[in-house]
Amino acid sequence: MLQVLKSLRLTQPTRFASALSSTVTNTSSITADASSAVNSGEPDKLYSKLEIELRGIDPAVLKSYTWFATTAAEHLGIELGKCWSPRKAHHERMTLLKSVHIYKKHRVQYEIRTHFRYMNFHKLTGSTLDTFLEYIERNLPEGVALQAAKTELQQLPAHLQQPPEQV
Repeated sequence: MLQVLKSLRLTQPTRFASALSSTVTNTSSITADASSAVNSGEPDKLYSKLEIELRGIDPAVLKSYTWFATTAAEHLGIELGKCWSPRKAHHERMTLLKSVHIYKKHRVQYEIRTHFRYMNFHKLTGSTLDTFLEYIERNLPEGVALQAAKTELQQLPAHLQQPPEQV
């Protein structure tokens, strides 16, 4: 790094900036990824809504995780929509025979209760959405499943932007 700085002249600041940026991007892959995304010139995608569905067996864990996700969204400046859960859990019952061959009257019933929790977030950019989803997915507790659905905003095609011709 010192050799690069010594070889550069102070009369050419553009050459200095380009040499310095090339050495910095070679040392860190994260910086290279971020600078290529910024320098690529393509605009960040816009999303109108993010719908998150949480499934788990313990409603207290789901409620606590919902609080965590909404707090993280507030810190990132994401607009919070509706958060709700159905009153009843989804029950799945299985009935099995205790005995393999006989005693058909002797049965055992097993039940799995799945609780749901839904969250909506509005008006997101692509980079904020990716950061938020990665953060909440990394902190997902055990026994909780997360499903996310994004709604992207797109421009109208050129042939639909013009008004139709009068016939």
